[in-house]
Amino acid sequence: MYHQLKGILRDKIESGVWKPDELIDSEHQLMSQYGVSRNTVKRAIEDLVQEGLLKRIQGKGTFVSLPKIEHSLGGFYSFSKVLRAKGIESRDVILSIEQKAALPSIAGYLKISAGTMVHELKRLRCALNEPIIFETSYIPVGIAASITEADLLDNGLYDLLRERYNVAVVKAKESFEPVLIDTYEAALLDVREGFPALLLDRIAYDVAGTPIEYCRSIVRGDRCKFYTELL
Repeated sequence: MYHQLKGILRDKIESGVWKPDELIDSEHQLMSQYGVSRNTVKRAIEDLVQEGLLKRIQGKGTFVSLPKIEHSLGGFYSFSKVLRAKGIESRDVILSIEQKAALPSIAGYLKISAGTMVHELKRLRCALNEPIIFETSYIPVGIAASITEADLLDNGLYDLLRERYNVAVVKAKESFEPVLIDTYEAALLDVREGFPALLLDRIAYDVAGTPIEYCRSIVRGDRCKFYTELL
């Protein structure tokens, strides 16, 4: 019964019977309509919340989520550009910008010596004021002497590197793997601990093949989808 009800609710969402941001029927209504128990309804709804098709709003009920943000793996993943192409307002929240001595693991990605100074940039990437990605970037100070919050208000990071420091990103190596969000990340991304996410690791290179950025991102699994085309 749980799988059948989940399929029925999914069809209502995907067929447009229930539209984005629309309040769905209450648990009591669903119990009456389909002759199932409260536990069956709760489990079906919870699964669809985990998959990103539904969202719960405390004190208001369960709503249909906005469509997932899709991006092709065939090129650079630029969150702000993807949103602009879809007509969605994007916003970055700068959490911190610090200069730190690179730990051995970070130094390994950037092909520099451990202890070399790097900029550590932490930010939240938001769509319509909803936090979607928690991103931490590391850029050697030798490549960019200064990066401030004011610098990033009007420019993307790669735009800043190109225009001020004449450093252009021409290629990147990315890897993805599924993870569960920890307590710290959950607080930033406004989800519960253990929520499904994607861990995205990226090393960006300049024209000479020198690593200029190592970026580690936690991407909410309920709000983003990556795809590729096979020819």
